[in-house]
Amino acid sequence: MTNTGVNTARPPRGLAMSSLLRADSIVMLNSKTSLVLSALLPIVILVVTSFGKGQSRLGGSSLLVSLALTLGLLTSCLLGYTLALAHDREIGVLQRLRVTPAPNWMIITSRLVVQVATNLLASIIVVIVGAIVHGLALNVGQYLLVIAIAVIGAAMFLAIGQALVGLVQSTNAISAIGRLLMIFLLLLGLLGGSGILGDTMKTIADWSPVGALLTLFSDLLNQSAWSGQDTSSLLACVGYIVVFTSIGIRWFRWNSR
Repeated sequence: MTNTGVNTARPPRGLAMSSLLRADSIVMLNSKTSLVLSALLPIVILVVTSFGKGQSRLGGSSLLVSLALTLGLLTSCLLGYTLALAHDREIGVLQRLRVTPAPNWMIITSRLVVQVATNLLASIIVVIVGAIVHGLALNVGQYLLVIAIAVIGAAMFLAIGQALVGLVQSTNAISAIGRLLMIFLLLLGLLGGSGILGDTMKTIADWSPVGALLTLFSDLLNQSAWSGQDTSSLLACVGYIVVFTSIGIRWFRWNSR
């Protein structure tokens, strides 16, 4: 008897992942917003603060470069990624992708990988520009460590963004909350970390996402020896990744209803 059934075997996972990565990369390359958030805005900050006495008044070259790197990661992940994911969910793109042979986890993983790669490339550009503009002498090992910390920072802010999309269904609400959350985290990390709000707020700020990442970047660019504060900051970043990733996976919905 001739078998006339339809072949429903899934294609190799490598082929499915490569197709998703290619499609997500094309979308990312066509996204001007992502480019502005991840690279152009931090570079503008670096250039503007290089004039006059801006470096000394704002905390020195290493802090300014650290701030530019952190700001690029924060805005790109917390605004760019979350809005793109929420928009695709609202218009049904994610639901249509679920009927393809690719597993659900692969659809999200592809987007996260492309986002991290974009942030990584942007961070490399920002730190090179920052080193040139602000006169930082970094060796190859320090550049590699900056890249490693940038990956951790991107993963942390992406985890927070994924949790936000998981907990909130409305794209407009995600946009508003994302902006407020970004401002809150920046103010907490900068003002609280400076100590002007008191010792208690400084301690809270040092353990906040922005404060922890700023500490890691700043100590590295200052060529400081590894300290207990750096260990605490690294543990804080890893903790945020674990907690918010769990929330993002547990509460994520593929449609906006």
